[in-house]
Amino acid sequence: MTVMDIHQILKKLPHRYPILLVDRVVELELNKRIQALKNVTINEPFFMGHFPHRPVMPGVLILEALAQASALLSFASMGEDPGDDTVVYFVGIDGARFKRPVEPGDQLILESTLVRAKGGIFKYQTRATVNGELATEAELMCTMRKIA
Repeated sequence: MTVMDIHQILKKLPHRYPILLVDRVVELELNKRIQALKNVTINEPFFMGHFPHRPVMPGVLILEALAQASALLSFASMGEDPGDDTVVYFVGIDGARFKRPVEPGDQLILESTLVRAKGGIFKYQTRATVNGELATEAELMCTMRKIA
């Protein structure tokens, strides 16, 4: 069951190819949690250089995918379409751990749970899995800002 397809995601996030890293939202509990997915293909531009003989998705991009899923949770929970004048910025990443490589052909399941929203800072506990196996986990902190 798809809760949010790519067309709805494009309305919520300002990201576009090649940095849009969420393909679909499959579960969403407002003010609580989200589960989204990223289909990882050999066509991703970063695989040309990371690494040519053994392609691996960069950890920083897995964290970015988790942040994008977290932003979708916040926007949905607020009941808002952010519009072109709102962006979500990282303000902190704690406890990031990389447990397994993510390779072409993997389906990355992105999970984010809202821990706290206070003073414009959102804190999430996140994890990314492949076939039920933990790939990455981190605590993310983000804020939303209007841009001129």
